[in-house]
Amino acid sequence: MNEKQFLKDILHKYRALLKNDGIAENIIEAKTLLINQNKIGNKVIFAGNGASAAIASHGALDFTKQAKIRSICFNDSAFITAFANDYGYERWIEKALSFHGKSGDVAILISSSGSSPNIVNAAKYAKEKDIHVISFSGFDDTNLLNQLGDIKFLVESKAYNIIESIHQIWLLMICDLIIGETEYSVS
Repeated sequence: MNEKQFLKDILHKYRALLKNDGIAENIIEAKTLLINQNKIGNKVIFAGNGASAAIASHGALDFTKQAKIRSICFNDSAFITAFANDYGYERWIEKALSFHGKSGDVAILISSSGSSPNIVNAAKYAKEKDIHVISFSGFDDTNLLNQLGDIKFLVESKAYNIIESIHQIWLLMICDLIIGETEYSVS
C-alpha cells in the first residue's frame, strides 16, 4: 500500500463531501431554529450511539457553554442503562424524550447509518410530539433518520470515520455561526 496515496485519497473524499452545495442553507436554517426556540424557552436535546454519542456530548457542551443555547445530552451511563433495562435499548431514547422533551424543543439526533433503531424511534416520537428534528446521518438519503429530519445533514458515504468527522465539523459550524466567530475565549 502506498500510504501517501491512501492519505491523498482520503483527503480527496473529505473535500468532495464537504463541498455539499446545500450545507450552508442547512446550517443557517439550524442556527435560526435553535436561536428562535431558545428565545422562547425551549431546549436542545442531543442523542447518538458510540462515536455519535461523543459528538452529541461535545455538541451539547459547546452549544450550552459557548453559544448560550440551553442543551442536554442523553449520554450518562446510569441514565442509559436504567432506561434501556426498563424500556428496551431500541426505545430508551424515545422514553427519555417523553420525560424531558416538550413541543417546540429541538432533538439533534446523530446516527452514521441513519438506521439505528433507538435513534429512529426517538425521531418518530419527536415528530409525533412536535419536537423539531435535526438529523445527522450518512450512507444515502433513503436512511430512516434522514427521512424523518426537519433539517437534514447527510454525508453520502459508507465510511464511518469520514461520516463522523464531517458530522462534527457541520455541528460545530452551526455553533460558531450562532456565536458569530470562530475564535473566542472558552472561559
